[in-house]
Amino acid sequence: MSLDLAKTPLHDWHVAAGGRMVDFTGWSMPVQYNSIVEEHRATRTAVGLFDVSHMARFRFEGPEAEGFLNRLLTRRVDNLKPGRIRYSVICREDGGILDDVLIYRLAEEDGTPYFWLVVNAGNRTKIAAWIQKYLPSSGVEFTDRTLETAMIAVQGPKALEIAQEQVSGGQLADFPYFSGQNLLVDGQPALISRTGYTGEDGCEITIAAEHATPLWQRLADAAAKVQGMAVGLGARDTLRLEAAMPLYGHELSEEINPIQAGLEFAVSAGREFLGSEAIEKAKGQADLPRRVGLQMEGRRVPREHYPIIAEGRAVGEVTSGTFSPTLDCPIAMGYVPPQYATVGTSLEVDLRGKLFPAKVVELPFYKR
Repeated sequence: MSLDLAKTPLHDWHVAAGGRMVDFTGWSMPVQYNSIVEEHRATRTAVGLFDVSHMARFRFEGPEAEGFLNRLLTRRVDNLKPGRIRYSVICREDGGILDDVLIYRLAEEDGTPYFWLVVNAGNRTKIAAWIQKYLPSSGVEFTDRTLETAMIAVQGPKALEIAQEQVSGGQLADFPYFSGQNLLVDGQPALISRTGYTGEDGCEITIAAEHATPLWQRLADAAAKVQGMAVGLGARDTLRLEAAMPLYGHELSEEINPIQAGLEFAVSAGREFLGSEAIEKAKGQADLPRRVGLQMEGRRVPREHYPIIAEGRAVGEVTSGTFSPTLDCPIAMGYVPPQYATVGTSLEVDLRGKLFPAKVVELPFYKR
């Protein structure tokens, strides 16, 4: 492994715990500690701990911050209430997706408002440059807080229970989904949000980098008592795929617009933002390929770029595929023309020269 990979504040813990470290978008990250299936099931039944410190965290403040973000994002920011979070997309002028993000509206203890933007790790440099390209000369202060903080996801049916033991100043169970607050964790300021990427309930904790390892260890000890555990990137992927959550570089890219990806809910209509004209036009293009879910029989797993076959010819390709530990069958997402995107449509997937039956199913594959 390259020695110049970025390391999260929890890197040494992962190595000591036997995490199998891999290069993930320039970061040294654990892909698994034990069995991916075991880590997956622990998250579905108890609690999983995820180091998501590689995700980029940007802060915006100043009198023009709201207006700037309102133009940058596909989702409205001007009507986002304090303490609430929205899933949104950042697009090029032609509607191609640069990234999918979370935007938070928060406030300091003295009431000073600011915004927090969580960006995919591999897109940190690209989105920072995009922000700088459109940033006004005054009125908006933009800072990258990624390296000075850590972000820990606590996910699963028992997630809030063990996270609450560490938090003072608020009851996590009372937080609405997609909300966040600045609270105290072991006396240290921390941002707690009711968000995640697994299809389970839970929260994400952002804290100063120097306090991350003691917090993680306390959470790991508490998780072990309820049959939970630390979880690597492998199970994070199988969990998000069961929940049909798109992954940038797979279901999302600069060649795909939000309408094709089924992200209409993340586009606030009737207003101007970067890419709005192109996205509005895409709504009227009935022939654009659409994201679908596929379920298959047997044990063979459809992988990225495997052709999707209809009527004897390739009509699309798989963007993500796995064997679902929860459903006990292979599942995949991919893009196909609209005439093949109806739930119940029978298709095939070409797995290394052999065709295997696949059926278009409703997304998500799994709901808690």
